[in-house]
Amino acid sequence: MVARQETHQGSGAAGTPREFTQAVDSLRAATFRPEVFCEEMPAPQRIAPYATALSADVTVDDEEVATGRLVVLHDPAGNDAWEGTFRCVAYCRAEIDHDLATDPLLTDVGWTWLTDALQAHGAEYVAESGTVTRVATESYGSMAGEPGNAQLEIRASWTPVDTTDLAAHAEAWGELMCTAGGLEPVPDGVAVMPSRRGQRGGAG
Repeated sequence: MVARQETHQGSGAAGTPREFTQAVDSLRAATFRPEVFCEEMPAPQRIAPYATALSADVTVDDEEVATGRLVVLHDPAGNDAWEGTFRCVAYCRAEIDHDLATDPLLTDVGWTWLTDALQAHGAEYVAESGTVTRVATESYGSMAGEPGNAQLEIRASWTPVDTTDLAAHAEAWGELMCTAGGLEPVPDGVAVMPSRRGQRGGAG
């Protein structure tokens, strides 16, 4: 996995805070299940002076069941809303069974998937916020014969307590996508062996 640094202040390595460089290095140490293909993506600009971003797809039997993005923002001056100088911003979208879209507890469950994943990976955080959205689509007219479909979208942000261990936060995001995509949890005591596809791209 490659995490690309996007710096909008200073120039070159000399202009990049050591804390941000360490955070990016820790992000590169994340490992994912073989169903998760993670790669770098351009980080958003003008949100924070420094940012790095990842995108990922979860594929089962050549079918994409979930997709997502993870952005890590850094503002050395701090941000009152963040309660810190770093912020993780995550997005996850997954196809769900059409009947589930009417379940009144679905959004609560979706948020719990995130918080449980962060806890399971030991990713301490504060100032969490976000939304969970369910979207159901029905077809009409000449498309009336098309089956309905539904999606669940989770958008969240939180402030990591230990920015030298962002791998834990990335791995929690990966687990969120797998859970939303309907994958069974990895049994306790079973090591996750990421495939080359899920880890395409060398560090550097």
